[in-house]
Order: sequence, then structure tokens, then C-alpha cells
Amino acid sequence: MTLSFDPAALALPHGHYIGGRYRATEGGLALRRPSDGRAFADCPVADATVVDEAVQTARAALKASGWADVRPRDRVNVLHRWAALVEQHATRLARLEAVASTRPVGQAVTADVAVSAEQIRFFAELADKEGGDVVPTASDHLGMILTEPYGVVGAITPWNFPLSIAVWKLAPALAAGNAVVLKPSEMTPFATLQLVELAEQAGVPAGVVNVVLGDGPTTGNAITGHPDIAKISFTGSTAAGQAIMANVSRGGVKPMTLELGGKSPQIVFADADLALAADCIARGITYNAGQVCVAGSRLLVERSVAPALTEALSRAMAHAKPQATWDEAATYSPIISERQLNRIESIVAAAVAQGAEVIVGGRRFDGDGYYFQPTVLTGVTETSPAVTEEIFGPVLTVQIFDSEEEALALANHPTYGLASGLFTRDLSRALRITKQIEAGTVWVNRYGRSRDHILPTGGYRNSGVGKDLGREAYKANRRQKSVLIAL
Repeated sequence: MTLSFDPAALALPHGHYIGGRYRATEGGLALRRPSDGRAFADCPVADATVVDEAVQTARAALKASGWADVRPRDRVNVLHRWAALVEQHATRLARLEAVASTRPVGQAVTADVAVSAEQIRFFAELADKEGGDVVPTASDHLGMILTEPYGVVGAITPWNFPLSIAVWKLAPALAAGNAVVLKPSEMTPFATLQLVELAEQAGVPAGVVNVVLGDGPTTGNAITGHPDIAKISFTGSTAAGQAIMANVSRGGVKPMTLELGGKSPQIVFADADLALAADCIARGITYNAGQVCVAGSRLLVERSVAPALTEALSRAMAHAKPQATWDEAATYSPIISERQLNRIESIVAAAVAQGAEVIVGGRRFDGDGYYFQPTVLTGVTETSPAVTEEIFGPVLTVQIFDSEEEALALANHPTYGLASGLFTRDLSRALRITKQIEAGTVWVNRYGRSRDHILPTGGYRNSGVGKDLGREAYKANRRQKSVLIAL
């Protein structure tokens, strides 16, 4: 069966999903398909009343179902069934992802859906393996550290990888025994709604997960400020993360996991395998058209190999071809919106005005949809907007260094610290620099996440607090209680 589909014929789930059923809504935010710019649906906006209904439904369902208190292996079994259903419905999920987002349908099947199922299974298996501890105390006492779920977790997910990041939030929270009120991006809600339906089919009690649709200022604020939401998990921009922290602080204190913006360097030394480096760097900035929080957007290259590497990159990045996300042959993504496309153009233009040179790309593609050419900028300075700002597009800047110390000074960005890449054959150098780079993830002689879900992700500085993925994400969904018993 072909994965290609007619976007106009695709049946879309619609409305808030609360207590195991859809709530009929009318009107809302107009949605446009990034592949052709056409309006095709709308997204309702949940106000504080709707969000409160979802929260109270989650609290009641958590209590009535006993989801937090069941034998942990029972939760494991439910989540394994959920993962199997995700795989069985891969085509449906991929099409719902592709129609509204930047994800080509073929990549959505082989990457987004497949990885989501793997991650559900990963977190499922932690449910009966991660628990409290008996700790050393005086011999006439028994000391224990118990863990328990928080209750209702509020989750907010972005538009760039809607399905897989929804799983980042849902799977550890559910495995840990929590309920969830989830707001997907208002631009890409459809696959997330289907995902939650499948969770209930697998045995997650109705109402334990509720999905409210809407924007950040209205719906997002209502979630993060709600007094009965015990923990917040968010992936998105640094500016939005700062707004969430401020909103939470106005109503009290609660734990947060925030994965925010990045401006990640890729450092190439003269002894590196240049063919490998060129391939990794090109994919690190063109995958999803650079709309990736860990996109390797800053190339730092040793002077002696800069011309050869830049030429190889220009060749590798010159063959991108715009194709609609509903075409299974598509490999290059559109930009999510006209607004974001204009922003990318303006940052490139500002960099050029300050002396940068466009080696390849530099403008939008002709034709329908929101597509921007893979772009390489040389001659940039540390104050260039293309270097200082997270562009969230397929734009790579090139800076030259002459020493290891200079490379490190350029690599450590004053604002962000999410991820980094390093290419060298010198193991000692790799270890030295890995220890000194201020970033939550360092990839050596590769760039981008693997399917080793045990590795957590999260940043330094304004790139966030806390971790997604790994054991850390599961533990972040359980709170600790110290117990000391006199014998």
C-alpha cells in the first residue's frame, strides 16, 4: 500500500478530547498546510473553563481507576499494548502527522511512529524496575526513600515533531502512575489526538489522559497556572519557557521539565574524516528543514580544512527538492508557516547586510508552500544575528578557528547550551573538549539522536531545565518521600 495520500480526503479528529470522548467545537484558529499554504481545518481554543474541566476529569479518573496504585506490571502491560497499537496504526498516524506538519509521510512512518513505539516500550519497562531505596541509617532505625506519582501532569508539545514529543511526555508520566492534561501545538494537533485514542484502546483508563487544544496565551497559560496540576513538562522556544516559569511562579511553586531553544555548534578539526563530517553536518541542519531544537546550526572548522569542507557541504546541500509532505517520495520538509519563513529570510538578509556571504541557498523556493533553500553563510561574526539567534530553519553559519582554545570559545554560546557535535580522530582531544563544552549533549563523529532511549536530552543555560528521555524522565515524574522508622 502506498503511503501517499490526498490531504483533502483525510478524515481528521476534531475537538478537545476529555474523559474519553470528543467535545464538539466550532470555529477557532485557521490552520494552513505548510506544503501548499492552503487553509484546511481549524483548531478550537480551550479557555480556562475547559482546561479546568480536563484537569478535574483527570483527577477523578486517576482516583476512580486506581491507575497510580495498580501493580506496576499492570501498567507495563497496558503500555506495551499501546506501543503495539501505535505500530498497527502507523499509516494513519503518519498521515495525520504529515497533513498539518513539516514531517514527510515516509519519514513519519520510519522515524516518528517507529521511534514513538520504541519509547513507549522503554518507559513501560521502567514502571516495575525503578522504585524507592532502603538507605543506611543507625542500626536501631529503618530509613527508606519512597517514590510516588505527582498526580496530574500538564504537558505542552511543539509543532516540529508532534507525535514523538507527545510520547516523550505521555509515556514516562503514565508509566510512573500519573494522569496527564496535554496541549499539542495548535498547528499540529491531529496525530496526538489519535495517539491518545489508541492509549485508551490499550487500557489506559478514560480520562487519565485528556487533550485540550488551543494556543499558548489562553490554553497554555491556563494549564501552567492551574493549581491542581502538580508538574509541568514543556518543549518549545526559550521565550515560551520563560513565560511558563513566570506564569507558574505567580500561582505557587511546582517542578518543571523544560526543553528549550538551541544554537548548537559542530566543531571540525583538521584530522577529522571530512566526508563523514560533511554528511553529518548537512543532515544536522537540513533534517526537518532545520526545524529541530538540536539542529547543528553553527559550523566551527579549523582553517586548513575549511575550503574543502565548505565545498563538500555546498554540494551535499544543493540537491534539496520541495515535495508535499503527503508524497511518500518527499525527503525535504517545508517551513511550518509563512510567518516563520519570513523570519528566516529576514535573519539571512540581516546577516548578509553585516557582511556574511551566501555560499549556497539564501532564499525561499519558488512555487507553492513554505520552503526555504538549505543555506550556508560564511564570513559571519560572533554578533551576527545568524549566529546569535535560533533561526529554526535550514541555515548553517561557518566560523573559522586556529586552535583548540579558540574552537571552545566559539562553541560555548552565551545564550544556549542544548547540544553539540565534534569531529576528530584524536580521542584525547575528543574527551578534553567533551568535558569543556557547555551543552547537555555532545555527539562525537556523528550528529543527532540515536535510538538509544536510555540517553536523556536536555540543555544548559537558556536551553532548559531537567531531562526528557532516559531514566531521568521517568524519575522526574515521581516525587520522593523520606521515611525514618525507629525500631
